[in-house]
Amino acid sequence: MQEICLMNEAAPASRMPRLPALDGWRAISIVLVLISHTVPLGGGELEFNGLAGIIGMSIFFCLSGFLIASTLYYTPSVRVFVIRRLCRIVPLAWLFSAIVLLWQHAPLRVWLAHLFFYGNLPPFLLTETTGHLWSLCIEVQFYVFIGLLFLLLRRRALQLMPLFCIAVTAWRFYMTQRLSIVTWFRVDEILAGASLAYLFHSQHSERLQLLLRKVPPVLPIIVLLLNAPYHPIGYARPYLTAMLIGITISRSDLKLTQWLESPRLTYLATISYALYVWHPLFLEGWFYSADKIVKYERRPLGMLLAFIVAHISTFYYERYWIGLGKKWTASAVRSSADIGASKTSYEQQAS
Repeated sequence: MQEICLMNEAAPASRMPRLPALDGWRAISIVLVLISHTVPLGGGELEFNGLAGIIGMSIFFCLSGFLIASTLYYTPSVRVFVIRRLCRIVPLAWLFSAIVLLWQHAPLRVWLAHLFFYGNLPPFLLTETTGHLWSLCIEVQFYVFIGLLFLLLRRRALQLMPLFCIAVTAWRFYMTQRLSIVTWFRVDEILAGASLAYLFHSQHSERLQLLLRKVPPVLPIIVLLLNAPYHPIGYARPYLTAMLIGITISRSDLKLTQWLESPRLTYLATISYALYVWHPLFLEGWFYSADKIVKYERRPLGMLLAFIVAHISTFYYERYWIGLGKKWTASAVRSSADIGASKTSYEQQAS
């Protein structure tokens, strides 16, 4: 019997492999974003605050693309994927948005842009406090796109990710959009992660890992650090980030990979989504002062409260909704697992 290709529709359903280094990258991502929003790094023309935020978001998007594509590859149905992802993302985003928009007496059109995740598109209806949710808008829009693509093509949809990624980067280059929050000028960072997932889970996996083992991780790191806001290197940012993440999941022997798998980073990764959503509330009001010295003196207290709220949010509020999503889809997952086991048994007998 011929070997079954990983991208073949007949491939049996199985559990997505655990890649602990990804938690480390998620932790680094949120740390860089928080630093960019809270610590005056200076840097003159290099704009270190902007640089930290850009790299942090690039890591976040690339991880998101990799995990979304990988989850869809191993998930038995698009319906299961959609329900579980919405239960993961939407409840907290809606709660935060509702608190802020009620406080600000926002009009209906602003509410709609937040509830349906299109506030990052012109005319840009996110508020100053909810402005960071532009990234969630791009992510949810990508859910819709890749979900529809998987409905049509199933696992073969992954083969299109590199093509879409290159097309978006080419469009950015043509339109001279080096940095943007608009989906069609930024989604190549998510598509780069999805492309990495395609290569990692396909018949190209072995060649990819052999290639990445030859690349020192310091190389993409150095180039990313040269990626000042609006610098032309920004066009290569999605691919450099994907390369860096790919190196660490392909080489468990690296000290960097082993460090990324540390328990402290794992915890930080666990609360990272809540930390990202809630932290702007602790940079405003009493925490924001016209006097810079006073403002930065209050920042540590604000961040401590942000961590406390993120912990409570993650392990109580969000855990409830995640569990609910799993409960709603449990029967579909069990049915798919039974079918996959039956296929595996039949194929073993046939061979």
